[in-house]
Amino acid sequence: MIDEPSRRGWQGKVPREFLESAVFANLGAKRRSLLVRPGHGLDNAVVSLGGRKVLILTSDPLSVIPSIGMKESAWLSVHLLASDLTTGGVDPQFAMLDLNLPPEMELPAIGAYLKAIGDECKRLGVSIVGGHTGRYPGSGFTVIGGGMMFSVAGRDAYVTPAMAKPGDAVLITKGAALGATAVLARSFPETIRRLGGAELLGRARSRLGDCSTVKDARAASSVGLHENVTSKHDATEGGVLGGLFELSSACGLPVVVAREKIHIPAEASAVCGAFGLDPLTTLSEGTLIVTCRPGGVEDLRAALSNAKVDNYEIGRIGPRGQVKGLWLSSGGSKPQPHAPAPDRYWDAYAGAMGRGLK
Repeated sequence: MIDEPSRRGWQGKVPREFLESAVFANLGAKRRSLLVRPGHGLDNAVVSLGGRKVLILTSDPLSVIPSIGMKESAWLSVHLLASDLTTGGVDPQFAMLDLNLPPEMELPAIGAYLKAIGDECKRLGVSIVGGHTGRYPGSGFTVIGGGMMFSVAGRDAYVTPAMAKPGDAVLITKGAALGATAVLARSFPETIRRLGGAELLGRARSRLGDCSTVKDARAASSVGLHENVTSKHDATEGGVLGGLFELSSACGLPVVVAREKIHIPAEASAVCGAFGLDPLTTLSEGTLIVTCRPGGVEDLRAALSNAKVDNYEIGRIGPRGQVKGLWLSSGGSKPQPHAPAPDRYWDAYAGAMGRGLK
């Protein structure tokens, strides 16, 4: 049962119980061609096109964060979508974008945003095939619409988090709290400068360029899907621990992880501390979770390193028969079940805006 504060006050993704009772319970007509349906921890839908072809689709919000600028906001919006799609082992091919913009956003700013969207899609090889653009009373920053990306692929040429197997190694890329660190540092630079000076601010701001898992996912796919890499999942809202719990929900197996092996960049620790956030449970766009057969770990880590993507082996997928969920150990202790904690990022962001932090 969702407690009353959660019912009244949640921001970001809806509570898990509501997702079950109100979203997954109301998915319209059932179709046999739908191969991968909506579910916890599943980034993409998969639809059979007949024969040996499938359509892989994902969706995400589009955002404009005034404090980081039009170009950077557009880059982030494109990569939120592309990061999800590439976890499936495919390159993004097509996009549809729905922009419901606030009245205060003037045409030159809209034009700059759309140009940056188009430029980044072109760089990634994505064709924008349709959508909607308008300004409406009641719309506001930061979420200004939604988008879809989709690709055609071979029937056996994709992976989902449901495909992780017992005994797989679990790895992450780059570290925890990347998204929260980058956006908070760019939104409240004076606060971060007072905390740790220009050097900390520079490192934290630079993490925006890490808020994509496209390069990570492509490198992981290069060592072979299924025979080596069995699943990929990006850690967004809920952070690394939330993403690992979602992985367990998707595959139905325990995920056993050593907490101390989860890398937290120094700038992430500092920025999260300043805003009262746990780096392991807050927004971590840019962190890819990968599961891999034990014999392929060396090749996987080499491929990631060659792509200049830092990577860390943090645990394994447990055996069938063990209770699913996230199991955490610390300092060699016996792993204990760990329930997902709410991500307080949006509360922290809204609170800082309300207090007039700069």
